[in-house]
Amino acid sequence: MALILEHILNILDWLLYILFAINILYLLVYSLASRRRDLPLPPPAKEHKRFAILIPAYREDAVIHECVHSCLEQDYPAACFDTVVISDRMQPETNASLAVLPIRLVEVHFEKSTKSKSLNAAMAAIGNDYDIALVLDADNVIPYDYLSDVNDLFANPEVEIVQTHRSAKNLNNDMALLDAISEEINNTIFRLGHAKLGLSAALIGSGMAFRYDLFRDTMADIKAVGGFDRELELTLLYRGKRFYYLPETFVFDEKIQNTGDFSRQRRRWLSAQWYYCQTFAKFLWKALAARNWDFCDKLYQQISLSRVLLLGFVFIISLAHSLFASPSACKWWGIFTLLLLALALAIPRKYWKWRLLKAVCWVPYSFLLMLLNLFRLKEANRRFIHTMHGVD
Repeated sequence: MALILEHILNILDWLLYILFAINILYLLVYSLASRRRDLPLPPPAKEHKRFAILIPAYREDAVIHECVHSCLEQDYPAACFDTVVISDRMQPETNASLAVLPIRLVEVHFEKSTKSKSLNAAMAAIGNDYDIALVLDADNVIPYDYLSDVNDLFANPEVEIVQTHRSAKNLNNDMALLDAISEEINNTIFRLGHAKLGLSAALIGSGMAFRYDLFRDTMADIKAVGGFDRELELTLLYRGKRFYYLPETFVFDEKIQNTGDFSRQRRRWLSAQWYYCQTFAKFLWKALAARNWDFCDKLYQQISLSRVLLLGFVFIISLAHSLFASPSACKWWGIFTLLLLALALAIPRKYWKWRLLKAVCWVPYSFLLMLLNLFRLKEANRRFIHTMHGVD
């Protein structure tokens, strides 16, 4: 009986090992791919396309003005873009101060607010006289040449969807630094690494631009409560669309500064990840038959573990094997080392400072928060979970 039990445990160990190893090798391949030659820069465009800069703002009184002013200060013909703020439950004085600026203010009132509802309401209000829809978050800031960079890439008639490089606006505490590093790892693996291997870059919810009519028509069918970008991404990938990436065109984003916001934000992400994995899994066989590798790749991302959970689980299993003097310990420590290598390669050089060690100390606590969130996903994707913004 003991031998049978040992045999079963050994089989389970190998199954778990293979699942984790595939996840880790996936990260390592794209992390290494990001080190290949740089992506070519698009040549300057000969014409200026017309932009609608769409900024959903749900109770974003503390940060909306900084975002709007960065849009108005663009080195781009003023007649060729409109800054559209979709005000949802912001204070009357905030709306009044925005109304005097050269922008389009769209006030919305929903019983249950979502970003997809706000975006659809805004496009219904502003009409169709645009070439490109650019989606920003209310806490974002863009540099003066941002629209010009995006316009240059859209001069290529094949380009319909572009994700720009979202980077940290604030590094005011260790949690913000850890969140910034996490986002840069995602940028390296899921955007830059993919783009350099000829695959679609992942969308991230803001700093993303679309051919206007494509975005308007696709968003009309998006009813997401949380994670609208995941539904949008999977829908467009299934239709065979490709997402381009501009690694040197930055949109600056406010990073999480406390554990409460971290837990809420990650719970929203985990819930959306699992929900859309179930929703779109039924299309996998058709995508495989059509050799739609972008869609298959994205669906795999939905079932894979986050980096924090992967780190925590592989470390715990490796440690357990070592404590019980298991001969399997070496293989587990081996893939843990590969995981560390994949993540280390994905961290930009500018973050390799002594302060990085302090931020890494938050990883075990982040793992515990993520682990607890796995048991709190029920209903999380059916209600809007808002993260408050404003640097402390």
